[in-house]
Amino acid sequence: MTNHSDPSRPFPSSSFTAASAPSGPCAEQEVTLRSPAELADALPYLLGFVPDDSIVMVALHGERGRFGGRLRLGIPHSREEWAGIGDQLAETLLTGSNKRGARPDGVVLFLCQDPAASGTGRETMERLRPLAQSLREACGRRDMPVFEALCLSDGRFWSYCCPDPRCCPQEGTPLALPGTSVMAAAATYAGMELRGSLSQLEARYAPITGPRADEQQEALDSAAMALVPRILRSADCETVRQETLELAHRAMSRFHNTPPLGGRAEADARDDTLLTAREAATIIIGLQDRVTRDRAAEWMEGSEAPAALRLWRALARRCVPPYMEHAAAPVALAGWVAWSVDDKLEARVALGCALRLDPEYLFAQLLHRACNEGLDPEPLRRCLRGQSADRALRQAAAEEEVRGNAAAAERSSAAADEKSNTAAAGSEEETRGGGTVADSGGNTGQRRTGVNGRSRNVRPGGPSGPAGRARTRRTDGQQGVRSRQERPQ
Repeated sequence: MTNHSDPSRPFPSSSFTAASAPSGPCAEQEVTLRSPAELADALPYLLGFVPDDSIVMVALHGERGRFGGRLRLGIPHSREEWAGIGDQLAETLLTGSNKRGARPDGVVLFLCQDPAASGTGRETMERLRPLAQSLREACGRRDMPVFEALCLSDGRFWSYCCPDPRCCPQEGTPLALPGTSVMAAAATYAGMELRGSLSQLEARYAPITGPRADEQQEALDSAAMALVPRILRSADCETVRQETLELAHRAMSRFHNTPPLGGRAEADARDDTLLTAREAATIIIGLQDRVTRDRAAEWMEGSEAPAALRLWRALARRCVPPYMEHAAAPVALAGWVAWSVDDKLEARVALGCALRLDPEYLFAQLLHRACNEGLDPEPLRRCLRGQSADRALRQAAAEEEVRGNAAAAERSSAAADEKSNTAAAGSEEETRGGGTVADSGGNTGQRRTGVNGRSRNVRPGGPSGPAGRARTRRTDGQQGVRSRQERPQ
């Protein structure tokens, strides 16, 4: 149990380094927290957001209680789940810390939940007391003592570990004003910023409501009827993939050319105007195909990443009932892009939302686990880059083959034309050679020697031809007809 009445005993200290921290005399700043009030004030900065309806467990290491791994889970609505959730969370925190090479020496526990409309913070604290006790016992069974367990509700905090009303009164202790604590000052110096509450972050993926939702549902109905049969037919599936990705890329270019607004709500509202209901429905249905989704995941870095993240958020908001589960694909893609650009907070929030929409969604499961275990996304980025390069190479080879076939067909057609023209010229020459023969004297007859040595006049048409007409060899024009048919139009 923490001795709250001993001011000389420091609470656990936390060392953190922000990538965006300004260059100063020390890149890493250590903050020592000496009271439950400072612990409660520090919680949003430990997570990057204000947790609501959450269980938060923080591992402690060493004699001074250095902060280690953090774990957050939504508070189960059913009391029957509380007993089992304690062992599950304690084991998860222990396993994760061991993977990082340091077994926890203790734990700090937070239960965060605001009261119902007619309730009070103290009532909420009392209602959650059995959950706090279950978590403390689960940690104790694993030799991870809980040094402090706090309930944060309605702007106040209570300690489950301290019974002394002098330091922990029954009505609770007010939380410090935002931005006034020592942790807030240190976080500001390090370049960290709070991103609002968890519910505000999750709201960016919530479906739209009102008349626009009705319009979007009609568009989704139409897109599903048109595209799902084509996706299921192997002959049309690849065409649908190409159409979906081309439409999504055009939409992403639109987002790229429209700078975002400052506030979250304002930015999301303006982004919603960049997509028509029909466009959104077509892309959403197309992304239900795994291959299409995986190809869309290649828009993950560089100048494409911010626009892609905004597009996936906007598409998630268009997944209105009864199509809410369809949002698992764009929400998981948003989580992947956020993780790829090192925004782990957004990644965890998005992937958590995707798994609530579809707990069996394997793509989100794998990304969520990798992100929580602190893995580097670069190997997956390399894999996606390689797939993109291979597909581009195959496409270029296919296009080159098409061009080569077209050129060969053109050469073959030209050769056929030349052969036809040659044959036609020969036919005309033969016609001229079989007509009237003139001698050097200009006579239109020719003296020939007969069989008996006699001379006889041969009329121009030949001995058997009609008198006065030339006899020609018939070609029936068939060769010329074939040549015209084979010639490209």
